Amino acid sequence: MAESELRTPMSGLVGTLAPFFPNGEQPTVGAMTQTCLTAAPAHDAAPSDRLPLPGLLALAMAGFVTILTEALPAGLLPQIGAGLSVSEALAGQLVTVYALGSLAAAIPLTAATQGMRRRPLLLIAIAGFALANTVTAVSPSYALTLAARFCAGVSAGLLWALIAGYAARMVPARLKGRAIAVAMVGTPLALSLGVPGGTFLGAVIGWRLCFGLMTGLTLVLIGWVLATVPDFPGRGEGRRHRLGAVLARPGVRPVLVVTLAFVLAHNILYTYVAPFLAAAGMPERTDLVLLVFGVTSLAGIGVVGALIVRRLRALTLAGIALFGLAALALGLGGDVSAVVYGAVAAWGLAFGGAATLFQTALSDAAGEAADIAQSMLVTTWNAAIAGGGVVGGAILESAGVGGFAPALLLLLVPAFFVAFGARCHGFPTAAGA
Repeated sequence: MAESELRTPMSGLVGTLAPFFPNGEQPTVGAMTQTCLTAAPAHDAAPSDRLPLPGLLALAMAGFVTILTEALPAGLLPQIGAGLSVSEALAGQLVTVYALGSLAAAIPLTAATQGMRRRPLLLIAIAGFALANTVTAVSPSYALTLAARFCAGVSAGLLWALIAGYAARMVPARLKGRAIAVAMVGTPLALSLGVPGGTFLGAVIGWRLCFGLMTGLTLVLIGWVLATVPDFPGRGEGRRHRLGAVLARPGVRPVLVVTLAFVLAHNILYTYVAPFLAAAGMPERTDLVLLVFGVTSLAGIGVVGALIVRRLRALTLAGIALFGLAALALGLGGDVSAVVYGAVAAWGLAFGGAATLFQTALSDAAGEAADIAQSMLVTTWNAAIAGGGVVGGAILESAGVGGFAPALLLLLVPAFFVAFGARCHGFPTAAGA
């Protein structure tokens, strides 16, 4: 995902994690009681009643490295272009080819590695970033750099398919949603802290050394994973899952459809937020608007982490509705700065916890086939990112920025009704939801 620079205080990390550990203790939450008869997913180990925070934060750091590796070139295009003797437009393809690697590799690579033990596979995916970032840091050739970025994308596709399922296997079923929320906190932190920090650092020390430092961070992460993340067995030959059978499981398709529509709507607006703000008479406020988005995104993942165990359905419906209201507000009052700030704040709040909600819902629906299902979500997510750029560009050319709000609503309204209708599987009704 090629994201613009966001800035937020370091206190955002504390605020994000605080709901998970009020008064320093892990809260006890009763098991969800569903109105539809669904079996709780089994776990391979007998984890303790507390969240294994060091291991989950190692997974979060893996996500942080993944997002930062993906998005960092977007903030350093002039320097990279000059260093490789190509235009900024060609330098921007370093982000595109990364997404293509993820899109191409997530499903087949995850399916092919079902039998491998989980921690060695996780370490292989992380090591792929170390190799790709090292090559990027020293490569004199644009073609070689593109190849390295594609390989990094392949590693990202595998790693994103692993993170949610790995976090779920580290905890009892009743803590699964909260564990996934902690493991996913690296994504908003990378966007709000890592990308702007890396952009600033790259301007000071040079883009090559910046990617070299990313390699060093990845090596530290490998040691962290070895020290804190448990290993789990892969699937035996008779227990491996076929893609068609996983896709046919009740609840899997509704979650993927909602993910596609929601993320496509997000990327249509996010990719072209600068021209939207320029048309609203706020061209110099882009950084501030994105700061608002980043801060409320962190708040969103904190809210989801605190409530997801019993409120997954309600949070999903509320998030889609909130994004839809934000789109409506931008369509009706997008030329009023106060409306823009308020709508962007609502949009960020809705988007912040979306990945956690969708990954948790898919993990519940897929059960033991969570890794395969997550690879489908990775593919869907990356397709929506690519689609956002293409569809948003077509809208901008044909209808101008005024076409964004109707397009977003055309995606979000059906997504809301699909999620609403998935009351038995996908986004099930639960006691207290």
